[in-house]
Amino acid sequence: MKDSERNEEVRETQRMWDEKIKAAIFDADGTLLDSMPVWNDIGELYLKSIGLTAREGLGETLHTMSLEQGAAYLKKEYRLEKQIPEIVGDVLKIVADFYRLEAPLKPGVKETLEWLKHRQVKMAVATSGNRELIEAALERNGVLGYFGKIFTCTETGAGKDDPLIYLEAAQFLESRPDETLVFEDAFHAAETAKKAGFTVFGVYDDSNRENLSRMKELCDFYFDRMDIWLEDFPEKSEKK
Repeated sequence: MKDSERNEEVRETQRMWDEKIKAAIFDADGTLLDSMPVWNDIGELYLKSIGLTAREGLGETLHTMSLEQGAAYLKKEYRLEKQIPEIVGDVLKIVADFYRLEAPLKPGVKETLEWLKHRQVKMAVATSGNRELIEAALERNGVLGYFGKIFTCTETGAGKDDPLIYLEAAQFLESRPDETLVFEDAFHAAETAKKAGFTVFGVYDDSNRENLSRMKELCDFYFDRMDIWLEDFPEKSEKK
């Protein structure tokens, strides 16, 4: 991004903040947490755990499959003796251990959360992930306390192709969509929030790099890391 473009983006962020922002909603995987690699590499990690080596391109093959479909593929292609439900269970244990023990925050997350908390912005999480695992990862990283509530697609009854999870989170935060920031890394989720009237902050994640140009066009703001927009933000804009 050119300096002039970035300066204009910063000024627009300042105007937006001064005029209306009261709350913020954060996606978890790929936005708060650098957790997408475990999903991208899960086939290889599973095979490694049972002493097998994955063939090249396995991640791309499994990318569009459900857990059950992926387990069936692994059973057939690698001649596994375990049944599909057992494979799914083993895979989920690897994923759970990653969230509980390893999943780190994305760069700039804690700085952004602290900045917003200091300005009395209420915050919530809206995730398509598992509540228990997301809570465990956020708590281990010391940021769970920033959020008033975690909303999940499973509990709200709709995926992120529907705005329900964002609308319920905004209602909890007592803010209108136009008063609320939504931080997302995935295009389909950002598009849903945008259409529902939210101000959308796109955050780069390598798992969504194929939609980079579409995200930049769609989002109100787009950054390679979450806290870049804070660097030149004036302290005088602090909420009272």
